[in-house]
Amino acid sequence: MAEFDFDIGILGGGAAGLTVASGAAQLGAKALLIEKEPSLGGDCLHYGCVPSKTLIHSAHVYHMMKTGTRFGLPEIDVPPVDYSRVADRIQEVIRVIQKHDSEERFCGLGAKVMFGEASFHDEHTVQLDGKHFSAKNWVVATGSSPVAPPIPGLHATGFLTNREIFSLDRLPESLTILGGGPIGIEMAQAFNRLGSRVTVVDRSDQILGKEDRDMADAIMGVLAGEGVIFHLGASIKKVEAAGARKTVVLVAASGSKMDLTSEEILVAMGRAANVNGLNLESIGVDFKPTGIVVDSRLRTSQKHIFAAGDVNGGFQFTHAAGYEGGVVVSNAVFHIPRKTDYTFLPWCTYTDPELASIGMNETGVQRAGLDYTVWTEAFQDNDRSLAEGERVGKVKMILDKKEKPLGVQILGPRAGDLITEWVAALNGKVKLSTLAAAVHPYPTLGEINKRVVGSYFSPKIFSDKVQKGLKFFFNLKGRACYLEE
Repeated sequence: MAEFDFDIGILGGGAAGLTVASGAAQLGAKALLIEKEPSLGGDCLHYGCVPSKTLIHSAHVYHMMKTGTRFGLPEIDVPPVDYSRVADRIQEVIRVIQKHDSEERFCGLGAKVMFGEASFHDEHTVQLDGKHFSAKNWVVATGSSPVAPPIPGLHATGFLTNREIFSLDRLPESLTILGGGPIGIEMAQAFNRLGSRVTVVDRSDQILGKEDRDMADAIMGVLAGEGVIFHLGASIKKVEAAGARKTVVLVAASGSKMDLTSEEILVAMGRAANVNGLNLESIGVDFKPTGIVVDSRLRTSQKHIFAAGDVNGGFQFTHAAGYEGGVVVSNAVFHIPRKTDYTFLPWCTYTDPELASIGMNETGVQRAGLDYTVWTEAFQDNDRSLAEGERVGKVKMILDKKEKPLGVQILGPRAGDLITEWVAALNGKVKLSTLAAAVHPYPTLGEINKRVVGSYFSPKIFSDKVQKGLKFFFNLKGRACYLEE
C-alpha cells in the first residue's frame, strides 16, 4: 500500500474547505489545509456574505434614521455618510469572525495549515513553494471569483467587483451596477440608502431571474420607490472614460441608445470557478467553464479527489458549501457512500424586504410541468408586521397534486429567519397538519407560516359539508348573525 504524507489534503480555506478540515481532523485523520490567500475564511468572510450583510445593516439603520417619521418619531437632519467609517466597521466584523477561522484554531483541532498557491504534481501530490505534499484523498475547494464580461472598454476604463466595493475610502456619488442578480440588487439598495445615485442595468427583463416574477417585481418596486433606477432588457455596447467618470453605453429595451455616466461601475454579472493554476488537466480531473465535474458523492473523474463549494459549479451559497463539506467527510473519512440532496436547500436574497426560498418555486414547477396549487398569506395581514410598519410581501406555499409541499417562498421582513421553520419542516417531513396545530407566540412574524398552512386547511374544515354534518349529529342551530347587503 502506498504511503502518503496526509490522509486528506484540502485546497481552499473557505466554507467547504474549513468544514472538511475541521471534521476530518477531529475524526482522527491527518489533514492538510492549503489556502492561497493570506488568511482563512474564503470569499464569504472577506469579500462576500459577511461584509455585504454588515454593509446592508448599516444602510438599513441609516435608512431608519432618515425615515423615523413613519414611526411617529421627530424628523431629524441626518448628516451624509462617511463611508470610510462604514468600511472600518466592516473590517472590524471580519476581524472578530476571523478568530474563529484562524490558523491557530485549526491547528488546535489537529489540522496542518499552510499558505500559498498549490498545484497538482500528480494525482496524489501537490507542489507548494518548491516542496511536495502527498495525500490519500484530496478535496478541491478553491471557490469562485467574479466574472468581468468582455464588454469593449470595460477593463481599460476600470470597474469594481465584490472584492473592492467594501473597502472604498469614500462613498461614490453615483454608481452603475451591471447585473440584476442577488449581489447587484443587494448592493443597489444598500448604496442607494447610504446616499449614492444608483442605476441597475441587466439584459434580462426581470431582476433576480431565478425567482418568481411576482416576488422579484415586488422587490424592484420597493427599490424603485427608494430611488434606484432600472434599465432592464438592455444591451451593453461599450464602456468609456468620461473625464474622472465612467460612461456605460447601452441600447435600451425600446431600442434607443442611452449613455449612463457615473463615478463608479460595479460588475455583478456572475462568477467563475477558481481552477486556473491547479494543473487539473494533467491529472485527469474533468472540468468545464462552469466548474469541476462531480458525481452525486462530489467525486471528480479521479475518485479519490473531491470538489466542494463554488468550484464544482453548483449552488453558490456558503451554507451549500458547508453542507457539501460534510458530504465529503462522510465519503472520504467514514467511507460511507453519502450522496448530495438539494431538494430542500434554502437560500435568501438580503434586500429589505428579504426574499427567501426553499424547494421549488412556481417558475420551477411550471418548467417541470407539474400540477400544483399555490397558497398565500400577506404580511399586511400579520399583526407584528403591521406594528413594525412592514406591509410589503407574502408567503407562497406550493403543493403538488397529492397536496405535498414542493416549496415555499417568503418575501417579507426577516424572511431568511422565517424560512428556517420550513427548513426543519420539509427536511424533517413534518405533516402540514402538525405545523397548523403548532402554537406560535403572538405577535410574531412567524405566525405567517402557520397562517398559510391554515389557509390550506380552512376550506376543508369549515366547508358546508362539515357544517351540515355537525348540525345533524349535534343539533347545532347555525348562524347567529347575517350582514345586511
